[in-house]
Amino acid sequence: QLQLVESGGGLVHSGGSLRLSCAASGAPLDGYAIAWFRQAPDEEREGVICINNDDGITYIKGFAKGRFTISRDGAKTTVYLQMDRLTPEDTGMYYCAADRRTHYCSAVAFYQGYRYWGPGIQVTVSS
Repeated sequence: QLQLVESGGGLVHSGGSLRLSCAASGAPLDGYAIAWFRQAPDEEREGVICINNDDGITYIKGFAKGRFTISRDGAKTTVYLQMDRLTPEDTGMYYCAADRRTHYCSAVAFYQGYRYWGPGIQVTVSS
């Protein structure tokens, strides 16, 4: 059973950066699509960015373009979310998720859902 755990969240000033990590255990990430979602207070959860762990293809939502990047380690056990030029609007809980459907990373997949989820981690950006 795949398990995911996020780390690296915290408090940062507007304009600053954070790097979130999503560590997998219980199963290798080969063949999985990994996504990051976020949920601001009183808002619905939204997809941010994803990557297919086998071919490296990524998809990123418009609000994150030019500021957020996704990457993976060589062992494909950890996926990272680098967030730069953060604003208070980026405040929220950030979740990583995984799904083994082939080449699943896409805009549509954000709405179709992912099977495995981490517990989430808080990111707070102060003005």
